[in-house]
Amino acid sequence: MTVPLEDYAMIGDGETVALVSRHGSVDWLCLPRFDSPACCAALLGDERHGYWSLAPSVEVLESRQAYRPDTMVLDTEFQCEGGTLVVTDFMPVRDGRPLLIRIARATKGSVELISRAAFRFDYGNMPPWIVPEGEGLAMHVGPDKLALHADVPLKLEGDVVVSRLALAEGESRAFVLAYGRSNEIVGDGIDAEAALRDAENEGREWIARLEDDGLAYPQAVRRSLLTLKTLIHRPTGGLVAAPTTSLPEQPGGTMNWDYRYCWLRDAAFTLDAFVECGFVEEARDWRDWILRAVAGAPEKMQIMYRVDGSRRLDEAELPWLPGYRFAKPVRVGNAAAGQLQLDVWGELMSALHIAERAGMERTTQGRHLEHAVVDHVARVWTQPDQGLWESRGEPRHYVYSKAMAWVVLDRFLDGRGAQELAMERRAELHALRDHMHATICAEGFDTGLNTFTSFYGGSEVDASLLLLPKIGFLPMSDARMAGTLHAIEAQLVEGGFVRRHRMEALVPEGAFLACSFWLAECLLGVGRRADAVRTIEAVIGIAGRTGLLSEEYDTRSRRLTGNHPQALSHLALIQAVLALKRFDDGERGNDADL
Repeated sequence: MTVPLEDYAMIGDGETVALVSRHGSVDWLCLPRFDSPACCAALLGDERHGYWSLAPSVEVLESRQAYRPDTMVLDTEFQCEGGTLVVTDFMPVRDGRPLLIRIARATKGSVELISRAAFRFDYGNMPPWIVPEGEGLAMHVGPDKLALHADVPLKLEGDVVVSRLALAEGESRAFVLAYGRSNEIVGDGIDAEAALRDAENEGREWIARLEDDGLAYPQAVRRSLLTLKTLIHRPTGGLVAAPTTSLPEQPGGTMNWDYRYCWLRDAAFTLDAFVECGFVEEARDWRDWILRAVAGAPEKMQIMYRVDGSRRLDEAELPWLPGYRFAKPVRVGNAAAGQLQLDVWGELMSALHIAERAGMERTTQGRHLEHAVVDHVARVWTQPDQGLWESRGEPRHYVYSKAMAWVVLDRFLDGRGAQELAMERRAELHALRDHMHATICAEGFDTGLNTFTSFYGGSEVDASLLLLPKIGFLPMSDARMAGTLHAIEAQLVEGGFVRRHRMEALVPEGAFLACSFWLAECLLGVGRRADAVRTIEAVIGIAGRTGLLSEEYDTRSRRLTGNHPQALSHLALIQAVLALKRFDDGERGNDADL
C-alpha cells in the first residue's frame, strides 16, 4: 500500500539520501549520488522495485519516528504486544564509500524481528546476482555492488536477503550496507556504535553554530537547516532541490518531475538564509559552486545543473515503474534545463551581491560574470520566457521574470562592480534600470483589476508576484502591491495555503508551500503580524512527524505532495521566521532581502 509522504523521514551523508518509512522500510535510495539510479525504488512502485525492511515480525500496535535532537539520526519505534523495538538509521559521512547503518535494539521486553532486503538496481528494473562475501552477502549488477553485513546470519530466500532474530531487552544488532565497485571488497570491519556517536556529534556540532535566541519556532528552523545541510552535495557545495523524482504535484496526474538537481532559482534564497543564520562557509561553498557551473559564458547559463555542475540532464521515462499512487509517467532527467528563464540571471547577480555584502572576497571570475551578465541581460530582457514555474507552454512576458532582469542591474549598480565602469556607462545602466522598472509597471500592472498580473496582457495573478517586495522591486507600502496582495488572497489562498496559480482543473495541483511563507512575509510588510503568524503556523503544522516539508500540500486530502523533502520549502520557512524576528525587533524597512 502507498505510504503517505509525511510518514517518510530522510537520512543522508551529504552525497545521497535514503527515505525510511514509519514502517521501517527503506523505499528510496540512489547510489552513489543523489542523481544516480535508485537501488530501492519502492517509493515509485512496490516491493518488486527494491526496498529494505527492518521491523518486528509480529503485529505492530503503534510506530512512530523521530530524529535524535539536532541530528539526522533517525529512530523508528515499534510498540508490540511483547515489547518495544527501536530501529536507528543513519548514513555516516563518507570515508571512501557510502554506508547505510541500521541498529535494532529492544528497549522493553523481547521482540522478534525480521530484515528483508530486496535491492533492485536501475530504478527497480534489475535484480542483482547475490553471492556470499566474508561475513555477509554481496549483490552485483554491472559495475555496481552492494554488500550487506550483520552480526546475525543472512539467508537468501529466493532473491530476498532475509535475517530473523529475537532480541531480549537491552540487546541490539547492527546491519551495515556498503556500496562500491563490483571488483572491490566493501563493508567489512565497520564499528556501528562508533559511527553512530560520530554521526550524532557531527550534526550537533554543526547546528550549534546557529544563534536562535529570540527566534520564533527555533526547532522548525533547526530542522530545516539540518535538512538543507543533508541536501548539500558535500564534495561540491551544490544544493539539490529535492532528493526524489516524479512524486506528483497533482494526484494521479502527469506533473511528475525529477528534482535531484541544483536550481539557480534557489541560489539567492540559499545564500540569504545561510548568511543570516551564520553559516557563511556553506554560503561560500554554494557561491563557488554557482561560479563553477556558470563558468565564463552567462549567455549559455542553464536554470539547473547536476550536483557536480555538469550540464546534461536528458529527460527519459521509466515505463516499468507504476509511479507514486499510480501517477505516471515516472521521469528521470529534466528537459526544463534547456528553457529560457530570465529570472536566473537575477538570481545569479543577487547571489553575488549577497556574498559581497557578507564580506566574501570577490573573485576574478565573479567580476567577469557580473559585467558579462549585465551586458547579456541588457540585450535579452525584452524576450518572452517560460517563467519561474517552468511552463512547458507558450513563452510569455512574465512579470516576475522581467523584475528579476531588473534585479541584475539594480544589484550591480549597488555593488563594487559598477565602480569599475566609466561614469558614462554607469549613467547608461541607471537609465536602463529605470526604463525597465517603468516598463514592467506599465505593462505588468492592470489598473482596472488593481493588481500586477502573471504576464503582460494577462488577467490572472500567480504567486511569484509575492516576491516583488522581497527582491526590492516595490515595497509593500506601495498601493499596487496592496492591490496585488488582495488579489492573491482572494484567488490563490485557501486556509492559509497558497497555490502557484488559479487552477480550473477538476483535480488541481497542491498548494505550493514556499508561496505560503512568501505570503507571510508580505503580510508582515503591511503590518498584519497575526495573519502572518497564522500562515507560518499553518504550514509548520502540516510538516511530517519529523518536521520535513514537501513541495506542495493537497488541501483536499490533507497530504503532502510533490517531491520530498523540498529545499525551497525549508528555505522559505527559515526566511519567513527571520522576517518575523526582524519585524518584532522593529526592523520594518523595505530593503530587499535578496
